[in-house]
Amino acid sequence: MKIIIVGAGLTGTELAKKLISEKHDVVIIDNDEDTVRHVSNKLDCMVIPGDGNSLESLEEAGISKADALIMLTKSDEINIITCSLVEALYPEVKKIARVRNYEYHVKAKKTEKYKALKAEKEVRPLYGIDYMVYPDKEAAMAIVRAVEHGAVTDVLSFENSEYEIMRVEVEKGSRLDGQKVQDLRTFIDVPFLLVYLENKTEASLPMGSTIIQAEDYLGILAHKQHINQFLELCGSQVIELNKIALLGAGHIGTLIADAMGTPRKSTMALKFFNSFQKSKQKFIIIDKDAQRIKAASERYPSTNVFKTDIIDEDFIQEENLASYDLMICATHNHEKNMVISAYLKSLGVGKTICLVPSSSFADIARHIGIDVAIPIKNTVVDAIIGHLRGKSITGVHTVSDGDLEIIEYVMPEDSHLNGKALKDIAEPGSFLVLLIQGKDQEEYSIPAGNTVLNGGDKLVLISNMEETGQVIEFFGGSEE
Repeated sequence: MKIIIVGAGLTGTELAKKLISEKHDVVIIDNDEDTVRHVSNKLDCMVIPGDGNSLESLEEAGISKADALIMLTKSDEINIITCSLVEALYPEVKKIARVRNYEYHVKAKKTEKYKALKAEKEVRPLYGIDYMVYPDKEAAMAIVRAVEHGAVTDVLSFENSEYEIMRVEVEKGSRLDGQKVQDLRTFIDVPFLLVYLENKTEASLPMGSTIIQAEDYLGILAHKQHINQFLELCGSQVIELNKIALLGAGHIGTLIADAMGTPRKSTMALKFFNSFQKSKQKFIIIDKDAQRIKAASERYPSTNVFKTDIIDEDFIQEENLASYDLMICATHNHEKNMVISAYLKSLGVGKTICLVPSSSFADIARHIGIDVAIPIKNTVVDAIIGHLRGKSITGVHTVSDGDLEIIEYVMPEDSHLNGKALKDIAEPGSFLVLLIQGKDQEEYSIPAGNTVLNGGDKLVLISNMEETGQVIEFFGGSEE
């Protein structure tokens, strides 16, 4: 595919790197000369200096022959206007835009509902944007899922599923330290799958003979009600979160605070949030911006909202932040999130969750003692890759800085694998089918070796990133 990316920031650069590794023809446009020079030296693709909303720059990049345009500038309005321009002149180009303003996201959702009602007529997408990526919501929900599980692990959930994948560290002294992967089931008697194993050098699909070591990370798929059993088995300390502080009353902070007052449908979420609301547990919001604080005070009248700088030592002592069970740092200043989280952890805060720019920063955050780090850039890149991969792919989630990919996939009706059992198509080390939802089933379930595949089945599978394209082709899909 020929793909044009406008905006060579951290997200645009990381997306380009991944697309180039998948052999796509990538062109980048950016209006900052220093950025253009730096990215040109870093990436093996054409980088053009210019304004992304300029028709001249777009035509120089080859918009007339492009398959997709991805708008990642800092301005929502530029992203929207450019997509509208390209929609008018080149409607066949797939247009994807990152949009941070929640109001635009709401309007796009309303348009989707209108399109569904007018299915008999051709209704073009709002602003000409085929897919609008709203990173704040994805990041906020990732933080909420981590809170549900005691802030000890990253958690990946799926629609219509009571199963989740958690990334949990094997602590020193854990009963799993030194055990073989094939012996895992002797330690716990509940349905689960070991999805991947991540050590200090790489992440890989599990092999039975692999030895689990302390400080390894395990990706475990299990029912939500069994998550805590695995955490305890790996040696993680699960504590009650009676006092929670949220730093940041911006878009992401608001979404998190909303979720704290509106529990999700899952059994574990309902149990956690109902308990949180009915007890004497404490939840506060901190921000130094007067406008955001005013909005938060009006939106959450029963919540203590503080207008202060979190680094104010007097406030830390007066509020006794060191006694809190959980600190969530969700500002758009990611470096500050990391510093504050690490500092408050050193003072005695039980658990910390912070928003960071990328998975490399997430690794740094964990090394300095932060319990859960949510990389916002990854949520954007994953969402865009998912939209580019074709209609069969409904979701993409990277593992270990992109070494592995978890794919949500709908098997085509005409797939050559129709009627075949998983045991007959297995390719150990290449891919692993984690969950399956048949056309007549309401929820996902963990498949067995004799589970038969049928067209229309929804699958969740994991593969090595460099083999994802071949795996999709094997199942009968297409990345185009």
